Amino acid sequence: MAKKPLFMGPRLKAMRRELGLTQANMAADLEISPSYIALMERNQRPATAEMLLKLASVYRVDIAGLAGPDSEEIETRLKAALRDPIFADIDLPAFDISDIATSYPGFAEALLRLHTAHAEEQLALAERQASGDTAADPVAEARAFLAARGNCFAALDDSAAALADTLPDLATMQARILERHGLEVRFADNGLLLGALRWHDYHRRRILFSELLDHPARRFHLALQLAILEQEPAIEAELAAARVANPDTRALLHRALQSYWAAALLMPYAAFARAAAELRYDVEVLAARFQVSFEQAAHRLTTLQRPGAEGVPFFFLRVDRAGNVSKRLDGAGFPFARHGGGCPLWNVHRVFEQPGRVDAQLVELPDGEKFVSIARTVGDRAVALACSARHADRLSYRVGEPTPIGITCRLCHRPRCHARSAPPLGREIMPVRFRDSGVPFAFSGE
Repeated sequence: MAKKPLFMGPRLKAMRRELGLTQANMAADLEISPSYIALMERNQRPATAEMLLKLASVYRVDIAGLAGPDSEEIETRLKAALRDPIFADIDLPAFDISDIATSYPGFAEALLRLHTAHAEEQLALAERQASGDTAADPVAEARAFLAARGNCFAALDDSAAALADTLPDLATMQARILERHGLEVRFADNGLLLGALRWHDYHRRRILFSELLDHPARRFHLALQLAILEQEPAIEAELAAARVANPDTRALLHRALQSYWAAALLMPYAAFARAAAELRYDVEVLAARFQVSFEQAAHRLTTLQRPGAEGVPFFFLRVDRAGNVSKRLDGAGFPFARHGGGCPLWNVHRVFEQPGRVDAQLVELPDGEKFVSIARTVGDRAVALACSARHADRLSYRVGEPTPIGITCRLCHRPRCHARSAPPLGREIMPVRFRDSGVPFAFSGE
């Protein structure tokens, strides 16, 4: 039986755009006409074996990845999904399904993902909650990996420190990228980057960064680019030791370790730890001294747990106005809630009222443990850096009387809290026929 022709129009177009090429550029590289590229991208010409080999050779891509999933496989999966009763009243001829799988594989994949989410997500979420299995959640698994190592990676710190003195500023980092890797660094109009912060323009041998980045962000992104170009062996060694099976978790950790190395280049461990102790952990002054942002300095403070050279153990949190957590580094023994929102009485939520101003607060959890929380807005989000109150005398921040907070409303049994959004688990809500305490949820035992 003759093998079915391979049509790869959408994948070819996606690859060309990712490389920053026009059809004319690609045609010149492959020594064919631009019209033939256009025909292949419209699935009016199949990709021959010779063309696949040339694409792989010229652009150094894996043939298997270039060919992508076979349209027959996509068609089979699509037909199985469309047998779901939810589609029962829609007339979908087999010919149309085959055409979608061949000509619009991206749309087919999107539909398959939505169907999978519809069918399985709620069940998977229930199973994760019941078992407490973090391995089913890539974000939770990545956080657990970082927490287990104290968010400290000595080999990456040493690698970054060895280069730090030779790369003190933007100019030296740009020069290294050009000399070592033949890539020109430019800061370009945001419109050219279509909203991206960084774009590796493969065809023109250059890396474009958004001109909207401020000075600390420019330094960090150049350092991150150096991590991407030069630190793969060191990062892969850390990931190999982690033995992470989930590919999504691995991808998250890969990015986290690249960012870790970039921060270590800008804030070398020994110098930063020494300055932190000298400046009594004043985040704003540290940021100014090392020419980094408030968030970068705060984040770096969570990594100072190298044996024999430990700093104050901090945890770090970044949230938006709605309380959604976009970054969290566990540490210092703070019991984060696994489910539900945080306590609105915590200063990480109130700093939105005074953008750009540092707020220090002493908080007390229901079990009596106290923490010093240092919070400030960063753009449209807020970050909190906190440590046990046992270390308060090592900090430059002064706090008043402790503010009672809870982990989350469902786990907090503090009575008479006007900020409460839900009653605590296991407590009976009291009727208000004869007495109204004025709190949203009055419960037994008040």
